[in-house]
Amino acid sequence: MKTVACIVQEGFAPFEFGLACEAFGLDRSDDGVPSFDFRLVSPTPGLVPSNMAFSITVDNDLAFADEADLVVVTPVPRASWGAIDERVCEVIRRAVARGAWVLTVCSGAFVVAASGVLDGRRATTHWKYADTMRRMYPRIEVDADVLFVQEDRIITSAGTAAGLDACLHLLRQEIGAELTNQIARRMVVPPQRDGGQAQFILNPLPEQANLSLAPVADWAVENLHRELPVEELAQRAHMSPRTFARRFKADFGTTPAAWLSRQRVIQAQRLLERTDWGLDRIAAECGFGSAAVLRQNFSRVLGLSPAGYRARFTCVDDEEMAVA
Repeated sequence: MKTVACIVQEGFAPFEFGLACEAFGLDRSDDGVPSFDFRLVSPTPGLVPSNMAFSITVDNDLAFADEADLVVVTPVPRASWGAIDERVCEVIRRAVARGAWVLTVCSGAFVVAASGVLDGRRATTHWKYADTMRRMYPRIEVDADVLFVQEDRIITSAGTAAGLDACLHLLRQEIGAELTNQIARRMVVPPQRDGGQAQFILNPLPEQANLSLAPVADWAVENLHRELPVEELAQRAHMSPRTFARRFKADFGTTPAAWLSRQRVIQAQRLLERTDWGLDRIAAECGFGSAAVLRQNFSRVLGLSPAGYRARFTCVDDEEMAVA
């Protein structure tokens, strides 16, 4: 992925627009992160008003979007959902047809839905608008319970900050876990929230700071080589296993087992990139137990074998590789 077109339309949402600029538009070459040819495009170039008290100038029409490796679609006002610009719809159809990435943020999914490319596919949007999408586009399988959904090379994301999770998810596939983690650190955000995490977390902040499960989660990440049963994690949190499991899902939006599995895959990604260790050693270090279990989980989550991932994303030369 080298070129990114961000479609900006009248009434765009500044925050979601800013996510795309932050994820793909900044030059991070000093950190060893590849830069993208990032351009704003619009069906009506010139002064484009946001949904707040300012406008931006967009110099490019939609032509660049027809050659971009990624087309980002930002939200448009609700009043426009039933009358999406056909020129934008055509760009999206052509992007999907030629195998480009298409990524939506929040209600930008309605723009892509209008093009028809989501028919028969699973997608998400902000939970508040999920029922509206189901009514308007009954051929789309709308999942309102996740942060983002990837179907082939189309990624739809939920409200606001979930768009950043979707951007990082795409970057992880294109440039690898290590460089994506560098981007996340620069943004001061978690490097990976699983797409299956619930949009609406019941207790985003613990009622008492001393009950926070963050220290337990941090400890688990440092000890992924261990089995880490719920009973052990609960003991560290000074809770019963049942209470711990309930609190963990409320705070993290997923079960302890699912969260641990994802953290193990992330650790495996980093070790595949940064070492020349064999799969048995990586599996042991990440807590998978065997290379076979590592392969199964890795392929299920990433759609790529560990060997294929290493071939694509190894980011150090032989002299820098860790000795097995």
